[in-house]
Amino acid sequence: MTNILLILFFVLLFLLFFYSKRNRGLAQKTKIIPTYVPFLKEQEFNPDISTDNWDLHKHRLDKFKRSQYKGLTFFVSSEKRIYYLSEEGDKVYC
Repeated sequence: MTNILLILFFVLLFLLFFYSKRNRGLAQKTKIIPTYVPFLKEQEFNPDISTDNWDLHKHRLDKFKRSQYKGLTFFVSSEKRIYYLSEEGDKVYC
């Protein structure tokens, strides 16, 4: 009788150990999503994102020679003049 109780005790101990190990493994597989980069930083390094910030627009024109401002893409020519393309494809200088 004591042998059966002893075997049952070890089986229960083994099952508890296995169950706790399994739960610990699930907890370790949980991934933490890194924080999202602020939207202004993303706009600063991507001239193809439209902005309403005039200072950011001027900075991107200096850095990338193009920038979207209020949905319209502006470019800087080789003569350092700012222009955008009309619907017909003509350059409109500002």
